Amino acid sequence: MAFTHLHVHTEYSLLDGAGKIKDLVQRAKELGMDSLAITDHGVMFGVIDFHRECKKQGIHPVIGCEVYTAARKMENKESDKDKHQGHLILLAENEEGYRNLCRIVSLGFTKGFYYKPRIDKDVLRENSSGIIALSACLAGKVQSSLLNRDYDGAKREALELYEIFGEDHFYLELQDQGLEEEARINPQLARLSEETGIPLVCTNDVHYVNREDAEAHDILLAIQTATSIDDEDRMRFPNDQFYLKSEEEMREIFKDFPQALDNTEKIAKRCKVDFTFGEYHIPEFISPDGKSNERYLRELCREGLAKRYGGVSDELKERLDYEIEVIESMGYVEYFLIVWDFINYAKEHGIMVGPGRGSAAGSLVAYCLRITDIDPIKYNLIFERFLNPERVSMPDIDIDFCIERRGEVIDYVREKYGEDNVAQIITFGTMKAKAVIRDVGRALNLSYADADRIAKAIPFELNMTIEKAMKMNPDLARMYDEDEAVRKVIDMSKKLEGLARHASTHAAGVVISKLPLVEYVPLYSSDKGIATQFNMTTIEELGLLKMDFLGLRNLTVIRNALAAIEKNHGVKVDFAKMGYDDSSVYEMIASGNTEGIFQLESGGMTAFMKNLKPSCFEDIVAGISLYRPGPMDSIPKYIENKKNPEKIRYVTEQLASILDVTYGCLVYQEQVMQIVRNLAGYSFGRADIVRRAMSKKKKDVMLAEKEYFIHGKTDENGNVEIPGCVRNGIPEKAAETIFADMETFAQYAFNKSHAAAYAVIAFETGWLKKHYPVEFMAALLSSVMGDTSQTSKYIRNCEEMGIEVLPPDINESEKNYTAFDGKIRYGLRGVKNVGEHAIDEIIKARKSRGKPENIFQFIEHIDVGIVGKKAVESLIKAGALDCLNENRAAQLAGCDRLISSAQNAARKNVAGQISLFETSSEQMSDVNTGGDLPDVANFDAKVLLAMEKEMLGVYITDHPLNAYSDKMKGRVSVTSRELASVGTDGVEDESGGFDESGFAGSDAGQIYDDMNVVMAGMIAGKKNLITKNNKMMAFLDLEDMYGITEVVVFPKVYDRYRNNVNEDTVVFIKGKLNFKEGESPKLLADSIINVDEIDRAGQVSGEDGVGKATSKANDGATGNSRQRLKVRIPQDMDEGQILRVLERVFLENPGDIQPLIYLQSGKIVRSSVNVDMTGYLKEELNEIVGASNIKLDR
Repeated sequence: MAFTHLHVHTEYSLLDGAGKIKDLVQRAKELGMDSLAITDHGVMFGVIDFHRECKKQGIHPVIGCEVYTAARKMENKESDKDKHQGHLILLAENEEGYRNLCRIVSLGFTKGFYYKPRIDKDVLRENSSGIIALSACLAGKVQSSLLNRDYDGAKREALELYEIFGEDHFYLELQDQGLEEEARINPQLARLSEETGIPLVCTNDVHYVNREDAEAHDILLAIQTATSIDDEDRMRFPNDQFYLKSEEEMREIFKDFPQALDNTEKIAKRCKVDFTFGEYHIPEFISPDGKSNERYLRELCREGLAKRYGGVSDELKERLDYEIEVIESMGYVEYFLIVWDFINYAKEHGIMVGPGRGSAAGSLVAYCLRITDIDPIKYNLIFERFLNPERVSMPDIDIDFCIERRGEVIDYVREKYGEDNVAQIITFGTMKAKAVIRDVGRALNLSYADADRIAKAIPFELNMTIEKAMKMNPDLARMYDEDEAVRKVIDMSKKLEGLARHASTHAAGVVISKLPLVEYVPLYSSDKGIATQFNMTTIEELGLLKMDFLGLRNLTVIRNALAAIEKNHGVKVDFAKMGYDDSSVYEMIASGNTEGIFQLESGGMTAFMKNLKPSCFEDIVAGISLYRPGPMDSIPKYIENKKNPEKIRYVTEQLASILDVTYGCLVYQEQVMQIVRNLAGYSFGRADIVRRAMSKKKKDVMLAEKEYFIHGKTDENGNVEIPGCVRNGIPEKAAETIFADMETFAQYAFNKSHAAAYAVIAFETGWLKKHYPVEFMAALLSSVMGDTSQTSKYIRNCEEMGIEVLPPDINESEKNYTAFDGKIRYGLRGVKNVGEHAIDEIIKARKSRGKPENIFQFIEHIDVGIVGKKAVESLIKAGALDCLNENRAAQLAGCDRLISSAQNAARKNVAGQISLFETSSEQMSDVNTGGDLPDVANFDAKVLLAMEKEMLGVYITDHPLNAYSDKMKGRVSVTSRELASVGTDGVEDESGGFDESGFAGSDAGQIYDDMNVVMAGMIAGKKNLITKNNKMMAFLDLEDMYGITEVVVFPKVYDRYRNNVNEDTVVFIKGKLNFKEGESPKLLADSIINVDEIDRAGQVSGEDGVGKATSKANDGATGNSRQRLKVRIPQDMDEGQILRVLERVFLENPGDIQPLIYLQSGKIVRSSVNVDMTGYLKEELNEIVGASNIKLDR
């Protein structure tokens, strides 16, 4: 072919390009093209993915970017002169050109950003070598001058660009998408080419792959501008010609410019940029005293080994030497020294560092260097899971730091290795299945309810796609077939699904390079600072040193608790010298008192711990590993075997030493590696390769490895490389069973090193809570200050433990919560309208001038220029001045005059007239430091409590709902606390870590979308809304003892219960839960009953838990005659397994039908989950128990 597309926007022209890289390259291949360019708007986000995909499909990649050019200089940023930018296509001709392109694009963000990342001609002159430039589309400065009938200006611009880039490196770009403007200026561009000798090139402004994708692209633009396709004033493309056209189409359009078309191929052939993967660019580390890095690492390790173990055995020396040799042979000495160095800096400066993350905890070297704090020998952790000499890949050590001081460590790294050599890492949010349905629905003017209905039909599951959802949910397929509007939304959504939606900065990722980063990658700028334009995976592939510097709130809690313990009790707790065998800690966890305990405090995890009754550290490690999707299925077996060890059975006795720590259950990836090594004779390195193949379901690899595992492997000379199970005395059938079990579980098996390191933090937080509960809870409350939901939860927990939380007090409170005399004092930082400077001034005045005895002295002592009227009033309302006078009404009435007098005196003082409280009778009269407050009655208790809530966000001294606790008991099926634990999809966070409370979706088995529930609380907020039909509805904030839940009251319900929908009213609300991705569940109200009417109304009742309360609520809604689904479990089936499967299937089909399950014993049990008898459910039940064992009746 003799034509190449040189102006192509991919999905990384965010919300502007609709062409996925894979589809664009595939289409170019189908069209017989042998090369293709990428020129996204102002960014190079996708160039590595594009390069890789092109190479994979046999297409020559041309790396480029359509940059934005500043109207004047890139430093100029005046809205009336600099808001609009020009366009210019830049293509990298060679490696030097690529580096220059990286610099140009980076400077657009770091120096020239104003609405868009802009550059100017000075930047182009300095970085023009190795770059071929095209004059771009109608937005190019040459073209825009022609459009403005300024031919001479266009000519000057073209000649200047020609002078900057040089002969054969600047081209005038012809485009013809059928636009009148193009038809007008193309002849002038041809004339310009003739007059200047600047060659022409033809392009199409590609924004999507095929012509029929124009509609999806139009919807994408509507999503970008937050409008609908019916909005006449929105940004839109004029026609459907912005697709990847064939050479034949392009030659027909530009039949008068054959040479310009041929030039595209010539340019493409000149552009040769390749990327080197796997070549590491680790920064230089300089060891002290001229020592080699290898020698210094060995010295540090031997020193650490002696400190960690005291007496050093030969086995320990051998393990350490082996690990060091592997590290040296793989070239990672500098890596370990760099990590050791900044962790050592943190520890020397009192910055809390976590015990480790991920597989690094399996390394003895890391343990000796104090990079990790979990003993890999004691807990049987495997080095090769971390660093495998048989699979070369960069080590990956992620570190947790105290969240308040994480930035100090990053600053140290920047200072040591250079500001230009350190940056954060970009990450991209994509248009996932549920979200894209809602986006497209809005763009197509679909009602919220209809779009929500479609989105809700997509199951919550990791890596869910619309296509997969259509197969899984027959209701969604039916909606697609029967409803044209639904079909349109789904069809368009499928085209846009998976596109990058926005760029943001990775929460923890930091990259450190040998040379300035711009030598390797383009840079991006955001409100969080400078970041790479390539994501974490790409950064690693390019050989750059990437690490996660994570800020962990729990480490801050531990730090603050330890400081308070030392201050209050004179005890210096050192966890490094402490074992994990304190039975009282495990007893507390088993009792369910897990609030604030790392990884164990979610509702579902708490229930798991109560059932498991952990008795040792290994139970916590296993619990963290098991409580995730997939492994959760093994929990019943794990608990059963723990409680009844005599029931544990092994396929072969050789498994006992590996699985006994987990009661015969396969839980960890390391156990898979141990089985493969111990039973079949694999090396640990090869065992890790098998483990990875299993987890990634590589069938071809697994078929071969299964044979090796069972029968072994010999080389071409008959020498045994892998003995295999049979050769080691294990029966073939047993070996097959073991391999099948490993294969099934390996995809879910968890990294024990990671779980063990997290279990350390779980134990430490548990130990603090058990032995120093006041100090721990004070630190915990300080860590969530400002989060009213979390604060409410932890205050309730304090009450349960008998710890009194006292309100703020200007004579006693510090910034944060403080522990004293077995009580906790609220911190001033939690009072609204009182800033850091005001708090510092109050504490400083208290220390320097003593505690005030009345409000007059308080005003006298403080600088009213720092602690203003609003702050003082807020402190009074919060009760912080009750220590001076409990009459808040009187203090508020007198506050204004006192503050004004003090401010006036301060102004006079500044003017040099008189000191603030000098003994002048006139001055003393003005300030009234010893007078009386106005004689007014105090507010009643209800108002005082409301003030407290207003200023603190929570109730401290009392709670309005305490008076109704008896009425609520047994009637409420769910609280805001339980809903908060299912507010996300249950996926790992973007940094690959966990939610601090444990698996985020942990309570999904008990609480689910469309579930009928009963909640009770006080209406803390109300917002009315008039619908399009002129009906009134409302959004309520329902506050219970644990936090706030949003309640939606639709018009019919509002009309019926309008007298109960008032602020400060205590009510029972029955309704359905409504889940939306990324948000806490809402309650859609069906009925709202005043608490005082509840006994007479009789509409909300229940007993003990979600199942019963929900069941009763359903009875109230449908009567006793509702349908029942009867399911009989056949005698020849595993009853326990069938029950678990039925539970899962019922949860996937929530509705109003009560399932009754007939057990093999004849006993009938009710399911706590009601179902909807969909076609999908019927098919599933037929498959599970057979059609003859299912009956639906009344």
